[in-house]
Amino acid sequence: MENKNTNNKQIMDIKELSEYLGIGKSKIYSLIRMKKIPASKIGRQYRFSKDVVDSWLRDKIITKREEITPTEKKNHPAEAGENK
Repeated sequence: MENKNTNNKQIMDIKELSEYLGIGKSKIYSLIRMKKIPASKIGRQYRFSKDVVDSWLRDKIITKREEITPTEKKNHPAEAGENK
């Protein structure tokens, strides 16, 4: 059962983060071990700041390479041989 308050909470535990990100708890533990996800350990439990996780997600965005414009293509050394 999904926790409807997960999106409004500022601090999440492993289960809530798993639901928020849509990935399994074991994957989150793996990311923690590899120090790939921002986590705070309080005692024996991990907590995650929603703002920090959201910022981490924004930093992990993969964008496609910008298209080469026709002018750049004409002047680009790798592309110049194609215009015969």
